[in-house]
Amino acid sequence: MKPLIIIGTGLAGYTVARELRKLGNSAPIILMTADDGGFYSKPMLSNAFAQNKAAQQLVTQSAAQMAATLGATILTRTRIGHIDAVAKTVTAGNATFEYDQLVLALGAQPIRLALAGDAAHQVVSVNHVDDYALFRNRIAALGRPARVAILGAGLIGCEFADDLAGAGHQATLIDPNALPLSALAAPALSRGLHAALRARGVAFHGGTTAARVDQNNEALRVWLADGTSIDADLVLSAVGLRPDLTLAQAADLKTARGIVVDAYGQTSAPGIYALGDCAEYSDADGSRVLPYIAPLMAAARAIARTIGGQPAPIDLKPAPVVVKTPSYPLALVPPPPQALAGGEWHTTQHGTRAICRFYDHQGIMLGFGVAPQDAGVRLQLVGELGKRAEQAA
Repeated sequence: MKPLIIIGTGLAGYTVARELRKLGNSAPIILMTADDGGFYSKPMLSNAFAQNKAAQQLVTQSAAQMAATLGATILTRTRIGHIDAVAKTVTAGNATFEYDQLVLALGAQPIRLALAGDAAHQVVSVNHVDDYALFRNRIAALGRPARVAILGAGLIGCEFADDLAGAGHQATLIDPNALPLSALAAPALSRGLHAALRARGVAFHGGTTAARVDQNNEALRVWLADGTSIDADLVLSAVGLRPDLTLAQAADLKTARGIVVDAYGQTSAPGIYALGDCAEYSDADGSRVLPYIAPLMAAARAIARTIGGQPAPIDLKPAPVVVKTPSYPLALVPPPPQALAGGEWHTTQHGTRAICRFYDHQGIMLGFGVAPQDAGVRLQLVGELGKRAEQAA
C-alpha cells in the first residue's frame, strides 16, 4: 500500500496526520522535513522572551515522540528535490518515494528587504525555533538589555516589541504607516496600541522605512528614509512572510500568492493537497492567503476527511485573531480587503474597552476589533458578523 506523504512537520503537517489517526485511518504515513521534526507552537516565538523561555523549552515533543504517537515514519533533515505529480513520486536526495496522496505543508519564508549598507546581511528574521535560538543567544551574549530595531509594525512586529520590552529590552518599531497594526486594525485600536506600547517603553518611527544598515563600532546604525538614524544591537525584520512556492511551481501546480487550492484543499493536481501558510484558499470572497491558526486547523480537519474517503469542504468560519500584546490585549477579524473602499469603522467605548465594528456600504458588519479582549466579547462579536447594526442590537 502506497503511503500518504506529508511534506512539512509544522503545525499544519502534524495536524493533518493527527486528524487522520483520530478518524481511525491506519494508512501508512511518511512525514518529511528539512529540520529535526520537533513539535512546537510557532506563535510562541513572538512572546517567549518575557516568559524567559529558551528555544528547547518551546519544543514539546521530539520527532521520535511524534512518530510513536502518530504511528508514522518521520524523515528528518531531508530536503525535497522534486515532486512528480504525474508519476506520483517525491524525490529526496538519492531516494524516490511513491505516494498515494500528498500533502504540502511547506509554510512561508520571511520577506527579505533590499537594504543598502555594510551590515544589511546582519538583519535577522525569526520564523522557526532555530531562528529564535540564534536571536536569543545573540541578545544573551550582550550581557545587558539589548536595543532591537524592528522593521515592520504589523502583527508579528508588535508582538515582538511588546515581548522584548516586557523582558527589559529596548525595542524600536519602524513602519511606513503612521500607526502600528494599521493594515489589520481599526484606527482607534491602532492608536490605543500605539499609546500602550509607548507606555511600555517601545519607540515608534512611523511614516518611514529602513533604507540601510551600517556597522557602527560594536553596534549597528539603521538609516531611515526620512534621513534620521537609530542605533541598535540587533535588527529584526518582521515585514511579513511569503508562501514557499518553490516545490509547487517546479511541479507545475497552480500558484498565485500561494498554492491555489479548491474548497477541499486540493491543488490543481489530483491527489495533492496544501494547507497552512503556503496555501491560497478559495471562498465566496475569492481566494486569499490566511496565515492564521483557525483556517489551518479547519483545513487539516477537512483534508483528513477527504483523504480518508469522506470528502469535506474546508469550513472557513470567521475566527478572531488574538494579538499577543499584553500591554494592549486585542482581538480582531479583519474585514475583506475588497470591502474596505466602500465601508467604514464605527467605534464604541464601554468603560476602558473599545469595540470597533466595520460595516460595508450596505451596512453589514464584516469585521471587528476589540481591546481589551476576552472570550465572551469575542463570541458576541463573531455572532454579529454578517448582520446589520439593527439586527445585532
